[in-house]
Amino acid sequence: MSDARDDDDSDLFRTAIGPVRRLDDAPTPPRGPRPRPAARMAQADERAAMSEFRQALEAMPIGAGDVLAHRVEALPVTVFNRLKRGQFSVQDELDLHGATAGQAETALRLFLRNAQRSGSACVRIIHGKGLGSDAEIPVLKNVVDRVLRQRSDVLAFHSAPPAQGGTGAVLVLLAAR
Repeated sequence: MSDARDDDDSDLFRTAIGPVRRLDDAPTPPRGPRPRPAARMAQADERAAMSEFRQALEAMPIGAGDVLAHRVEALPVTVFNRLKRGQFSVQDELDLHGATAGQAETALRLFLRNAQRSGSACVRIIHGKGLGSDAEIPVLKNVVDRVLRQRSDVLAFHSAPPAQGGTGAVLVLLAAR
């Protein structure tokens, strides 16, 4: 008996509502923006360079009294000698005292990028002599040397003359933008 009553209710409902039609499927909601593609090869290169950098740092450390010096072949020796004597006007300076190796590396890369963007030709980086370091080698001095040698925008660098910091600082000549 309950089946007849359910059928009557269904018929009554259909009569009251009238003809029906099926609704179209709802469109799929719009997706959010796709994530930017990751530069996987660049990241892999960066990791390899960092690994190589750390190995080189451990392989041949620079001592506290050692002079930092490097020049690209395209730079005339006369210009390098002027840098060595401190005859360029220093336009910006970074002091790394108290930084860890990781902090110093990050700060140095950011500083050099900003210095070049602002058009600075010569900058001074104060790394200290490393005499107060717990390590047997001056860690920051070695970090500065390795980072500067890796950069294509660094034309030359040399430890500062004694009046400008001596072997506790380095003068860097940057390429024009």
